Amino acid sequence: MSRKWFSILALIAAATFLFSLSNCGFNQHLVSISIAPSSATFGAVDPTLSVDFTALGTYDHPPETKNVTSLVTWQSDTPQVAQFGSAGVLNPNTTCGTANVFASFYDSPNDVVSNSALITVDGPASQGCPQSGALVNLAVTITAGTGTVTSSPTGINCGTVCAAQFTIDTNVDLIAAPTSPSTAVTWGNCTSISGNVCTVTMATSTVVTATFN
Repeated sequence: MSRKWFSILALIAAATFLFSLSNCGFNQHLVSISIAPSSATFGAVDPTLSVDFTALGTYDHPPETKNVTSLVTWQSDTPQVAQFGSAGVLNPNTTCGTANVFASFYDSPNDVVSNSALITVDGPASQGCPQSGALVNLAVTITAGTGTVTSSPTGINCGTVCAAQFTIDTNVDLIAAPTSPSTAVTWGNCTSISGNVCTVTMATSTVVTATFN
């Protein structure tokens, strides 16, 4: 084969290689999105608060990771709880609760890459919030007679331990066990009463009285 044909083949190979590189870059696609942080909690219904989210996109062909915070579409499924003021900047809105926020990229009408983060907005009862996880105190006072009072969930075993903390909005059953089977119990400050069982809904710190007579 002549040197002329070798030169032509070399040019064809070089052009094919360069075309494949160009085509690979042109066809680069977003494969996945990661969001940081993966969740956030606000302690009040306050639109002046904010959290900054970052979206990182993983691409193929060739493999690459890029910051796509300004390229994705940011959305909240409960905008009254939390909404985006600008790309990646989330603010509580007017209601406490939870919301899922999404970073989505529409590579084509039928090719959507997305990921989400969980948002919790909590606050004081004055804002209508449940104060999830807050603890309140429940105390039992035996005013007369003899017997024991235990609780479900566990925590109180009175007369040894007559006070304990429970999560707010929990229903606590107090069970009285008189020393004498013929003795009855009279309860004070229960949410509801069924025989020897006093149920207290823990809306706030509470003192319950038990009288054995």
